[in-house]
Amino acid sequence: MGLSVRNVHKSYAGVPIVSDLSMEIAQGSIFGFLGPNGAGKTTTMRMLLGIIYPDKGEITWNNQPANTIERQFWGYLPEERGLYPQMTVEDQLLFLAQLYGTPKQKAAQELDQWLQYFQITSYRKKLVKELSKGNQQKIQFLATILHDPTVLIMDEPFSGLDPVNMDMFKEAFWKLHRKGKTIIFSTHQMHQVEELCQQIVIINKGQVIAAGNVPQVKQNAGYKVIRLAQEHDRKIQWLDEISGVQVKKRRQDYVEITLQADIHADRILAEAMNRGQQVTRFELVEPSLHDIFISKVSDIAMPDSPLVNTTER
Repeated sequence: MGLSVRNVHKSYAGVPIVSDLSMEIAQGSIFGFLGPNGAGKTTTMRMLLGIIYPDKGEITWNNQPANTIERQFWGYLPEERGLYPQMTVEDQLLFLAQLYGTPKQKAAQELDQWLQYFQITSYRKKLVKELSKGNQQKIQFLATILHDPTVLIMDEPFSGLDPVNMDMFKEAFWKLHRKGKTIIFSTHQMHQVEELCQQIVIINKGQVIAAGNVPQVKQNAGYKVIRLAQEHDRKIQWLDEISGVQVKKRRQDYVEITLQADIHADRILAEAMNRGQQVTRFELVEPSLHDIFISKVSDIAMPDSPLVNTTER
């Protein structure tokens, strides 16, 4: 049970933005909703929230139409900040929480705890416009969660954060996850997805092109990754001669290559040993989510590249 999107379509002025989109988001999970700019992510999020309506298809929460559920059930962090720059942090957050029906005293108690967590208690009387971009993002996050919603939908929540604050946000995600919240977020930072998400969907041009948990998506990538080094041959140019192999990186300490799924890694090892140079590194690694994302959505990758599954384009 959870959020279900079934065969959803949405067009503007006859231009399809979302086409036959289906996905299942388990209750209490952390879900990564991925895709390039213009893929239809924000449009889909707004349909989940009932801000706009699909042309066709249905969106339900535990079999109840999502647009019939009370507003306080949802928390939304938009990509573009929706804050009042002339209001103080405290006044703004308490005001927004009360709009969702949260009693002021309860909201104030929650606010105290979260301001301490994010180490910004000294900013409570400051105007929002006086804060840095990263601290404004913290305030936007608090505006999303202070009314204690069941489902959190966040569009690029890590935008503008330095590494320290990014770690704070990740731990905040885990805190909310442990409380049973369902968290749906989009991001272009694939390492955050690998750390946080139980399930992901990648869309491109409004259609699903990959879905599952992160290990499944990597397993179904359709290619393998090998890191190879030889003692006196840093560039290992002979790799360019082998069909079905693509050199991705030539670094000082190793060369990284991709193999089509039907090519056995032992073939590359045997070829390296036959070249008369000692093999100092041979490592079979799983594809990164970053590379899978690029291979799935890139319009400039060559059709014969092992990174491209042309049946999904």
